[in-house]
Amino acid sequence: MSTSIEGRPEETPPPYDAFARACPSRGTLEHVMGRWGGLTLSALHEGSFRFNELRRRVDGVSEKMLSQTLQALERDGLVHREAQPTNPPRVDYELTPLGRGVAERLLSVVHFVESRMDEVLAAREAYDETRGAR
Repeated sequence: MSTSIEGRPEETPPPYDAFARACPSRGTLEHVMGRWGGLTLSALHEGSFRFNELRRRVDGVSEKMLSQTLQALERDGLVHREAQPTNPPRVDYELTPLGRGVAERLLSVVHFVESRMDEVLAAREAYDETRGAR
């Protein structure tokens, strides 16, 4: 950190800017903030899951979407996949330290939204009444 003319520390801008078209953080943000990525990370915050356990926990996700989501999150370093050499093979998924940090922040948003759903539902109803249900 450098010091400003007034003697206060100046923040160094981060090396990545998600608002810039070519920023590589956009792909990770898409994986984390998409419906299935966010729910998968939030579920894994509860602990290690096998694939089908995780699929049941993230109700509504298809096998294909969960598989793609887990691969993307693993590639981004957020999820660790552990294959056990058993017959049949056993595969467990858990968060990495980086994934745990992301999941904790996501869970803050999840809990906030859940706690304010009455307001959201009322806003939707008011919107639909003034603009016609869509």
